Amino acid sequence: MRYYESVVDLIGNTPLVRLRNVTSGLPATVLAKVEYLNPGGSVKDRIALRMVEEAEKSGLLKPGGTIVEPTSGNTGVGLALVAQLKGYRCVFVCPDKVSEDKQNVLRAYGAEVVVCPTAVAPDDPRSYYSVSDRLAREIPGAWKPNQYANPANPRSHYETTGPEIWEQTEGRVTHFVAGVGTGGTISGTGRYLKEASGGRVRVIGADPEGSVYSGGTGRPYLVEGVGEDFWPETYDRTICDEIIEVTDRESFEMTRRLAREEGLLVGGSCGMAVVAALRVAASAGPDDVVVVLLPDGGRGYLSKIFNDDWMARYGFLRTSETAPTVADVLDRKGGQMPELVHVHPTETVRDAIDIMREYGVSQLPVLKAEPPVMTGEIAGSVAERDLLDALFTGQAQLHDTIERHMGPPLPMVGGGQPVSEAVALLEKADAAIVLVDGKPRGVITRQDLLTYLGTH
Repeated sequence: MRYYESVVDLIGNTPLVRLRNVTSGLPATVLAKVEYLNPGGSVKDRIALRMVEEAEKSGLLKPGGTIVEPTSGNTGVGLALVAQLKGYRCVFVCPDKVSEDKQNVLRAYGAEVVVCPTAVAPDDPRSYYSVSDRLAREIPGAWKPNQYANPANPRSHYETTGPEIWEQTEGRVTHFVAGVGTGGTISGTGRYLKEASGGRVRVIGADPEGSVYSGGTGRPYLVEGVGEDFWPETYDRTICDEIIEVTDRESFEMTRRLAREEGLLVGGSCGMAVVAALRVAASAGPDDVVVVLLPDGGRGYLSKIFNDDWMARYGFLRTSETAPTVADVLDRKGGQMPELVHVHPTETVRDAIDIMREYGVSQLPVLKAEPPVMTGEIAGSVAERDLLDALFTGQAQLHDTIERHMGPPLPMVGGGQPVSEAVALLEKADAAIVLVDGKPRGVITRQDLLTYLGTH
């Protein structure tokens, strides 16, 4: 009889699959390392097993203990699988941008899930890093793997992922491409491949637009599980030869193509990595072999990337080729004023009133940065009538900062959605922010809709 003692024994030895359609016209061979065939559905199974085993050896994790980890889902699944086998309790802390599907998967494995806001600084007490630190201190017998600083993270890839790729390609791999999150996958795998090839293999990191690896500040992007707003200890800066920045739109479009053209139902970070791999392959030769690591499967993203309504709501998809869209209304406004008239949280009530008067608007989004901004950088909004009431009743002074008097952010509508969606939305709101490619592009009001409809 052939069988395994547990699903943990199935971790690793994932196959390489040649990409044939999305690579059309490119000279190099592009091979995908399909990590969703791990039992927990992602590359993170590898580090979960190694981190738990090392903690047991060192005495950091004792029988009956609790594993506490900030995770966007996949590391949690891997840890939950291993914990279930070994009898540990799991508490995972997720940012709120992680899909409900992925949170429910963690719960299905018996883990407890705590959800925290994404758009706060890492040192904010509400951030998922800070909350996990607090829980690790408060829960008796708790151990925090800390995948961002745990040397077992890159070591697991140095000892498994790298050797697998080298053996599967018979040493012919010339380029290795992977997304950079904690940095463990690319650092461990990349180091092994460089050593095995005598430095011949080039290692390329794929990174979301706005992440620190590609020169950003950590501004909030939509693709999940990759990029960072700080530099993890598990990332070795000497390994990557190049970092390629990829937008949310490029990532999501390629993710959908991989399902439809290659039969690979994978997550958004996989699409991001393939975009980078295709750029590499375009300048490579016919004898080159580009290996791109696909970290997870797409079933946790069915309500997002593979959902046309979600894609349209964030301005990635046009829902109709014939019906007028919200972006058409925004374009109709023309150059009458800046694209996104706004105010910052630290500006004063007087400043907000002056801006409203200058541009003839009655509400403003409150932004944490200068445009172009990401959706996570919208702090709130202010309305003319609310400021007037607050000033009249003495609840506000002209020198007060806006953050003391702002309301919730304006509702959002995708630029590719039909005008009817905006009409319905503005029945209950005075204004809405229009998203194009997942980013705030402008504000439309009922008056803008009336002007547009009156001329069409």
